[in-house]
Amino acid sequence: MMNFNPVFFASRGRRLAAAASLSMAAALSLLVPAPAAAQAGRELPDFTELVDRVGPTVVNIRTAERRSSEASSGGGGEIDEQMREFFRRFGIPIPDRMPNMPGQPRRGGPQQPDDNEAQPRGVGSGFILSADGYVMTNAHVVDGADEVIVTLTDKRELKAKIIGADRRTDVAIVKIEAGGLPAVKIGDVNALKVGGWVVAIGAPFGLDNTVTAGIVSAKQRDTGDYLPMIQTDVAINPGNSGGPLLNMKGEVIGINSQIYSRSGGFMGISFAIPIDEAMRVADQLRATGRVIRGRIGVSIAPVTKEVAEAIGLGAPRGALVNGVEAGLPAEKAGVEPGDIILKVDGRSVEKSGDLPRLIGSTKPGAKSQLQLFRRGQTKEVGVTVAEFEPDKPRRTAQANTEPQAAPAAKTAIGLAVADLTDAQKKELKLRGGVRVESVEGAAARAGVREGDVIVTLDNVEVTDAKQFNAQVAKLDKSKAASVMVRRGDWTNYLVIRPASTR
Repeated sequence: MMNFNPVFFASRGRRLAAAASLSMAAALSLLVPAPAAAQAGRELPDFTELVDRVGPTVVNIRTAERRSSEASSGGGGEIDEQMREFFRRFGIPIPDRMPNMPGQPRRGGPQQPDDNEAQPRGVGSGFILSADGYVMTNAHVVDGADEVIVTLTDKRELKAKIIGADRRTDVAIVKIEAGGLPAVKIGDVNALKVGGWVVAIGAPFGLDNTVTAGIVSAKQRDTGDYLPMIQTDVAINPGNSGGPLLNMKGEVIGINSQIYSRSGGFMGISFAIPIDEAMRVADQLRATGRVIRGRIGVSIAPVTKEVAEAIGLGAPRGALVNGVEAGLPAEKAGVEPGDIILKVDGRSVEKSGDLPRLIGSTKPGAKSQLQLFRRGQTKEVGVTVAEFEPDKPRRTAQANTEPQAAPAAKTAIGLAVADLTDAQKKELKLRGGVRVESVEGAAARAGVREGDVIVTLDNVEVTDAKQFNAQVAKLDKSKAASVMVRRGDWTNYLVIRPASTR
């Protein structure tokens, strides 16, 4: 018999009516079969067989570092493994010890660890790639570790050697000395669909072989990292890092790596590194211990909708070049600040984050073809890709102290400009342009600053102050105007909108 709970309804009359309706619906349901779609909608997936099969391939990873007794002799207690993982994952500097709270007894005791004794550092997860003991995990799990311990599901604890770790993709490979191990199967990320079920297995907070499930929330999510990520609502917490994200066939389609959180705990949004990208990195790590990437020597920024419209590009796409490094391939190929890179070897650059991925995957020494958008037109340039190395510090061009000509009166858009000296043009590597002496009105609202150098106005190169002022006088005051602005070593587009168009 059905127990009816009247709490869900607001009045006695509505309770009786609802009860009658439910009784009638129950009677009819005995006579009329439910639609097949409704029956299927009520069925939930059973993960038991998948977990039994894949569970033994997932491992727990503990790390330790060697610290002298002097470094750990102060007051306070040791940082536990979970807290260290939390600090690392969210970019918080890791203190040597937790401070004693006021009124709290001093922790740590008189006995201190011996010099160079390995101290617990963090916890994470991983999964076995091959029967001979290669294990994949996150780079941040093993980063800086002096000792790595891998625990298998049969409770064996084995020391692991770090074969290689790549911080840019957050992928690492470690090796344990064992044979006949169960290994994962690699799935097809391209076959993954938004809304499909996925499963994570890992060790959140050190709880080995914890299984959580959810759906794919989005693909190709740009989080600002080197790789586009798989977004899910699978519960991921500190300790899950490095564990596998599985499809319903039990195949690995991602490495659980990040969460979005304002509290430090799971809030319904987690991110995984696509396994196809991770395997490309893993192959290089196993072969050479490091990842070799291409670079061309540009700094880039997104192309906004208003900039795309103002310069005649149409839809916002590509990567805006706001800096070109001296002596590197882009400069040698003729790429200029203000160019927008639309394609690399025929592959579209839909957003700025696509460019480092496309160039990075190109073998150093190879020649690539770039499609550029420059001052209203597209052009092709060939560039020989160099090998990626740590970025060199930028040198900002200093203001020249040579006497300047008296600035002209402010234009209709609020700018007073002066010609550049020959020395300034040489230092900035410009053929022309004008220096902003003062700014107000529409130009100030657009973000133009005193000291900026204006290189183009509405896709027309600026040669000097006279030509610039003449062009400003011809502008349609009812329309927005685009200016390419050089500020130090950085170049960007700004859109100046007259007051009537705001």
